[in-house]
Amino acid sequence: MTMQTRSITQLIILFMPLLFSLKPAYSQVYKDPDTPIEIRVEDLLSRMTLEEKFWQMFMIPGDLSIGKEKFKHGIFGLQVATKGKSGGEAEQLLDYSGGGTAQQTAALINDIQKYFVEETRLGIPIIPFDEALHGLVRDGATAFPQAIALAASWDTSLVGVVGHAIMMETKTRGIRQILSPVLNIARDVRWGRTEETYGEDPFLTTQMAMAFISQFEKAGVITTPKHFIANVGDGGRDSYPIHFNERLLEEIYFPAFKACFQRAKAWSVMTSYNSLDGRPCTANDWLLNQKLKKEWGFDGFVISDAGATGGANVLHFTAADYADATRQSVEDGLDVMFQTSHDHYPLFYEAYEKGMVDQAAVDEAVRRVLRAKFKLGLFEDPYIDPAEAAQWNGSAAHRQLAKQAALASMVLLKNEQQTLPLKKNISSIALIGKDAVEARLGGYSGPGNRPVSILAGLKDKVGKTCTINYAPGCGRESVDFVTIPAEYFYHENNSRKEAGLQGDYFNNITFEGTPALSRIDRNINFGWTLFSPDQEKINYDFYSVKWTGQL
Repeated sequence: MTMQTRSITQLIILFMPLLFSLKPAYSQVYKDPDTPIEIRVEDLLSRMTLEEKFWQMFMIPGDLSIGKEKFKHGIFGLQVATKGKSGGEAEQLLDYSGGGTAQQTAALINDIQKYFVEETRLGIPIIPFDEALHGLVRDGATAFPQAIALAASWDTSLVGVVGHAIMMETKTRGIRQILSPVLNIARDVRWGRTEETYGEDPFLTTQMAMAFISQFEKAGVITTPKHFIANVGDGGRDSYPIHFNERLLEEIYFPAFKACFQRAKAWSVMTSYNSLDGRPCTANDWLLNQKLKKEWGFDGFVISDAGATGGANVLHFTAADYADATRQSVEDGLDVMFQTSHDHYPLFYEAYEKGMVDQAAVDEAVRRVLRAKFKLGLFEDPYIDPAEAAQWNGSAAHRQLAKQAALASMVLLKNEQQTLPLKKNISSIALIGKDAVEARLGGYSGPGNRPVSILAGLKDKVGKTCTINYAPGCGRESVDFVTIPAEYFYHENNSRKEAGLQGDYFNNITFEGTPALSRIDRNINFGWTLFSPDQEKINYDFYSVKWTGQL
């Protein structure tokens, strides 16, 4: 070796430690982005307390406005700018009216992420999630045709382009999981959610769903095919018990889900409210552990439908109470519990606190959640640029695409007298029905982006040369039942009339013995699905109430 070569070698050797020193030093292995994900998952899991593990298995609508201290242990994710029912009501429908503009929502999600990353003990980011069946359910987002309409186009390329547009409007707001699409097979039009599906054919459903899902997953937004499995019972009854043999499941109901997990790489799945052969789908070992995770090799995470975990004891009666329902669900394959309020967590944490849930099942569920968060890159890059949200949401290009998709989805079923297309010299059009003046976008829709009604569209197109005669017709009527107001109730107290009713609460269903609780109730308007009237004095179940007074 020459002197020159030896000098170069020494220089390289001296320089190598300098190169290594340029790499940031991480005190925790899980924070090192160059470490394999599985090693990061195990390192983080080993550092977590039981409470921290529980909260990675719990998702709710809301934000930090209820108090940051309530989230000090972290949480799986939040449906930001959404309101659910708190207290004892088990209301599944949520209020999506809040949140402001796309840019404001993105800024809010950034602030929320900053809290979890910088102020919680382990700095685990959340997964912001939302509904996006045919467009994000938010102000300013583009509303595309419903899934049943997109399926009528038979155009997977179009569905892919629509999916990409929805993905851009979603991701630029900071939302990294959508609770979509619906893969249930529409075999009974009496089912109220038929419009959310891709129709009655398993093959068409599979092709449409894969075209939609792939646009999100490859861009780092998790999709959640739902509802696993069946979801609609006899007579089109939503969430009714299902008793299907395996051949029917394998030929009709499973194919779309299986393909979306194995081929389109969907990273999550939502269970259905119904039971399957006597077991809730949210706590069904055969469905979730044996079929989904073992046979199909699904390595994503399973979430419940909103409030479905407790269905084992309030709907299906396969669990003794909420703690037992929690134990069964987690051990039978559920990874994340979706509830509508932070208030509900004690119902489910009890099973963890009392050691009822198998720790191995808890750890496996948390592994799946952490793996997804690392996969999304949230530990390295949890924030977004709010300006991009304003650029993409409701853009002119997306509005034009929505029109293109609507045109492609329309199917002319009958035109015996060649009424269509309308003649250019037509002088009068009769337009009947309230749907003509209301731009109805269907279930799970946002307010739309400058929606146009049929009446407004016709006036714009032919209003100058043609008289449009509109009549509301029979219309749609709904009745809002109101409870009797409090001012109509009173009771007697020492010969004096006082407001409210005397309520006597018994810890039995026969009004026997001394009441466990007596109080004055202003009126009878309670939601006691999740909690008893008084959690300290009244049983959760099998209690009775006697109200005394005058109307």
